[in-house]
Amino acid sequence: MNQRDTPTCVWRGMSGRQYTFYVFPLPYAFNTDQDGNYIFARLNEQGLWVPVYIGQGDLARRTNPETHERGTCIRQRGATHVHCHLNPLQADRLAEERDLLNRYTNAHAPHGCNEAT
Repeated sequence: MNQRDTPTCVWRGMSGRQYTFYVFPLPYAFNTDQDGNYIFARLNEQGLWVPVYIGQGDLARRTNPETHERGTCIRQRGATHVHCHLNPLQADRLAEERDLLNRYTNAHAPHGCNEAT
């Protein structure tokens, strides 16, 4: 992931913890073997980022809406960018994903593409 001169966005979890993500326009190809957290997002009318899908895993495999298992939904909900950052430990990625999903409930169906919990 090339982070130089890449815009960032800070997302805050339900816990209050802040996570800094790098913002890439779709489509974007990542190198393989880079695990991290990611958010498919779009800008709303007020110019604020809206999460469409929040996830974690291999960024090369998981951030392509053409091959993602929820790709149709992600495209239908208007995702234009993917926000991501590296996070090598699976337990940390899963905890962050949960923290963000607990705050951004609009990422869950029917408004977003994450499975409703």
